[in-house]
Amino acid sequence: MRTLLKIFAGLLGLVFLLLAAVVATSWAPDRPVASLAPRWAPPPSVFVEVAGMQVHLRDEGVRDDPLPIVLLHGTSASLHTWDGWAAGLKATRRVIRLDLPGFGLTGPFPDNDYRVEHYASFIHAALDRLGVSRVVLAGNSFGGQVALVATLAQPARIDRLILIDSAGYPLSPASIPIGFRIARLPLLHHLARVMLPRRIIEDSVRNVYGEPARVTPELVDRYFELTLREGNRQALAERLKLAPVDAITERIPLIKVPTLVLWGGRDRLIPPENGQRFAHDIAGSRLELFDELGHVPHEEDPQRTLAAVMRFL
Repeated sequence: MRTLLKIFAGLLGLVFLLLAAVVATSWAPDRPVASLAPRWAPPPSVFVEVAGMQVHLRDEGVRDDPLPIVLLHGTSASLHTWDGWAAGLKATRRVIRLDLPGFGLTGPFPDNDYRVEHYASFIHAALDRLGVSRVVLAGNSFGGQVALVATLAQPARIDRLILIDSAGYPLSPASIPIGFRIARLPLLHHLARVMLPRRIIEDSVRNVYGEPARVTPELVDRYFELTLREGNRQALAERLKLAPVDAITERIPLIKVPTLVLWGGRDRLIPPENGQRFAHDIAGSRLELFDELGHVPHEEDPQRTLAAVMRFL
């Protein structure tokens, strides 16, 4: 009996040590903006007050450009996803990009309202704050859905629209990043608010790339650290509770502005068939497909995707 008790005690101790090791290596509580800004918000980043938030944005390029290009990132991304495009555009255009509420360094909506219509109103408020009357609006994934609703809300303000692997139709993903799946499950989500293995973020980013070998440790660092910004994980869970994107599907044919649709042929989250549907439903739009790229083609290969944008502009 004493031998069995010793074995049991030894196993229990081993389990405890394993759990302690998991907690130690996965412990990742929220981090304040002040601790993240030195790395992720050096100049030309600024923080501008919009709708009660200090919004992290970058406003670069030609100051007298009559049609600035505004870039909206997707779920769990940030304004940094557009680094390649901004570098290629700012010599000849004014380029405005920002961290949408609930992501990057901007942080949560004060009123906890994550409806897409609220995001669209926020975009127009941000443009008002910057004194911009008319723009070329581009959005990836969820940012594309925000761009669609913002265009429907104030079509006279949008000169051209660029949709990159955009949400807007009912989803039938072939694969969902593990980080999104965790955010949808109440128990795991609560654990993920204080415990987040970096490997989960790495797997999620690799999942949305057409060529996962392009994912670098520096890229994973960015996604991981900005996920830890105070309130971002809770904001993601709140947004994913809301109604599916098909609420705007029937309104997509109402888009009348010139539209370019860019899509990654290896997008497993929002498949290329959705890009074809956008091109069909928006009269006069044009579809450009990049066979070997994934859900964030502008980030994965900015040079090639930007070339298509320059032809459109």
